[in-house]
Amino acid sequence: MLRPMDSLSLILDDMHFGGVVFTHTEMSAPWAWHLATPGLACFHVVTQGQAWLMREREAPVLIEAGDLVILPGGMAHTIKDKPQSGAEPIDLLPYMDQSDLTPVQQQGGGSVCHLISGHARFDVDMAAPLITALPSVMHVQSGSSVPPLWLAIGIQFLEQEIAAVRPAQQAILNRVGDILLIECLRGYVESVPEGSGNWLAALKDKALSTALARMHQQPDHNWTVPELAQHACLSRSAFADRFGHTLGEPPLTYLTRHRMRLAARQLRSTPLTVSKIAEQVGYASEAAFSQAFKREYGEAPSIWRQANQLS
Repeated sequence: MLRPMDSLSLILDDMHFGGVVFTHTEMSAPWAWHLATPGLACFHVVTQGQAWLMREREAPVLIEAGDLVILPGGMAHTIKDKPQSGAEPIDLLPYMDQSDLTPVQQQGGGSVCHLISGHARFDVDMAAPLITALPSVMHVQSGSSVPPLWLAIGIQFLEQEIAAVRPAQQAILNRVGDILLIECLRGYVESVPEGSGNWLAALKDKALSTALARMHQQPDHNWTVPELAQHACLSRSAFADRFGHTLGEPPLTYLTRHRMRLAARQLRSTPLTVSKIAEQVGYASEAAFSQAFKREYGEAPSIWRQANQLS
């Protein structure tokens, strides 16, 4: 039996988290990095010194030692020694493709800063509803009155793990990175107030969370609003009203969008026939599935597959 909050676990499972890509940098001022990972959450942890996060048309954000900053949508940004730094930003992303963990350096002779930076790997399409519901920047500060224990332990673990090459290092880093990201997501979900208009508030609502968990666990089931309402222990009208108010769309519309994202993943990454994919996402008729897919993606499944299938 699923616990109500397990709907978040199922949403994360659907995203197919594939670990994180890291790089470790050691700088002395002046220095500057540029990073953009569209659709993929990227992050920075300051392990020594301080840095400034700079985004277009946004106020600078100070990141101090022990802080974690996550940009859920991977928006383009610069991270540098100070807002007015004269250093020319260098693209940080290519350094994340390197297999070794030798620190990358920018040495200007000034104050020292050490960073652990990276980005997550997951299914961008499946993650889209979650990513769009999150703020553009999530800043977890260790210098607050009660810093999160998971952050302090996680940073210590990362520092220890990148200090020397060891067996299974990448596997361990992947899992630690996943935990840090998920802890940050969980903390944000817990902080979302009721009536905020953010659909993540549904994950705190026992009735809605149960219904979401059912849909994500069994997308091929022929769900009806009365059946979902029964699982939510609400009347049909009360369930439909609460779902629409909190998530911004009716239950079956949400379900259809979720099914179409699942179908798009299968079309892109598997050789399964359109009829088999239709069956997997709850459609008895290939024609009905094709119509629903075309409404969502603008093209028939077979045509969309030709343009988007992974090699």
